[in-house]
Amino acid sequence: MRFEEYLSSLRNKTVAVIGIGVSNRPLVELLLSRGVAVTACDKKDRAALGALAEELEGKGCRLRLGPDYLRDLAEDIIFRTPGMRPDLPELTAAVQKGSQLTSEMEVFFEVCPCPIIAVTGSDGKTTTTTIIAELLRAAGRTVHLGGNIGHPLLAETGGMAAEDIAVLELSSFQLMTMTRSPHIAIVTNLAPNHLDVHRDYAEYISAKENIFTHQTVEDVAVFNADNEVTRSFMGREKGSLRVFSRRGAVERGAYLAPDTGGEGRAIWMADENGHRQVLPLSGIKLPGLHNVENYMAAIAAVDGLVPDEMIRDFAGSFGGVEHRIELVRELDGVRYYNDSIASSPSRTIAGLHSFPEKVILIAGGKDKGVSYDSLGPVVNERVKLLILCGATAGVIRSAVERAENYGGLEIEDVEDYLQAVSLARSRAGEGDVVILSPASTSFDRFANFMERGRVFKEIVNGLK
Repeated sequence: MRFEEYLSSLRNKTVAVIGIGVSNRPLVELLLSRGVAVTACDKKDRAALGALAEELEGKGCRLRLGPDYLRDLAEDIIFRTPGMRPDLPELTAAVQKGSQLTSEMEVFFEVCPCPIIAVTGSDGKTTTTTIIAELLRAAGRTVHLGGNIGHPLLAETGGMAAEDIAVLELSSFQLMTMTRSPHIAIVTNLAPNHLDVHRDYAEYISAKENIFTHQTVEDVAVFNADNEVTRSFMGREKGSLRVFSRRGAVERGAYLAPDTGGEGRAIWMADENGHRQVLPLSGIKLPGLHNVENYMAAIAAVDGLVPDEMIRDFAGSFGGVEHRIELVRELDGVRYYNDSIASSPSRTIAGLHSFPEKVILIAGGKDKGVSYDSLGPVVNERVKLLILCGATAGVIRSAVERAENYGGLEIEDVEDYLQAVSLARSRAGEGDVVILSPASTSFDRFANFMERGRVFKEIVNGLK
């Protein structure tokens, strides 16, 4: 269905949009501008919404706010916010009464006029998505970046052309109810995550699988051959399969092999034309082996779309994405890094492996139901001072102290980031690295990881 046809189909229907946040606000305003009867539902009260409430009502929007915002939903179409489970009793009751439950992303897949490339995974998906988008732009393509990164795209669909490309980062929440898959689907890796929302790890994996299970024979799936779960997907793809691996050569995809120039290793690509070297690891500005994997995933995805020379030029200058091992500043010989995106133990582990030296680590946040046992040994091996704050401080401390290689690592508890940075500053010497890599979500104190990272950067940049 085309975008305008879809909007026209809503004019005689009632629509409820749940959540008046960043992802749904453009949708609300788009529907109102087309004369659709919209009810915006949010658990925040009117005072918390402030001027936005009056602004939306001035455009004709009905508001249903406060604790009972989901009660008695009966609109023809209900758009859920990405982080909301689709089987909440209130949503189930509405569907049983005839409502259609959907989301901004599901409708975008239905009406998008151009090819879609999408990335999911437990770690690395934002950096991989960004690399893919920037490589395609370097190759002269018009790229629309969205999903779990950038901004919502549905409201912009009318301005997209068939020759454009949409590049999306998709979370497990967005994928849970998807019945369509992208033309090129990439799964970076999978590990237990978001178990505070998903019933179990199996449900989390099942949601991620939707990125490729609805593909056709004309589509492409890219899987991590080194990850046990994503490797199990191989053979289930409906179209072409490409993989990436740092353990050895593959039949079709990206892998690590010796650099033909004799300087370490390089990323090679295997396709129908044979094997070729694409990118020496010495030419990648981003630190860390996990970023090498991100490049391998991206190179496998854009094979045939971006010339190798452009990939090499880009890798030599791309410094990374904000909040992802982002160098904030160097002060008195001490480098301060913001890795606020690290909302899981596996991501923090990847961050710690990015540095050859032991670091001063600031960690802790909100628990999302995952085990921290794997983090303990790595912290003992790669951290010289552990500074903890937030709800998971206790479980992180316990994981470190229970680990077999615990040797009395100094662990300090603080109240907030101001104290954490102050302590790190007082204890760091020339050549040291201080990194915020929480291994936990931000929701105990912040709206999201971006706000958490910005607060940390403001404190660090305020040091004198």
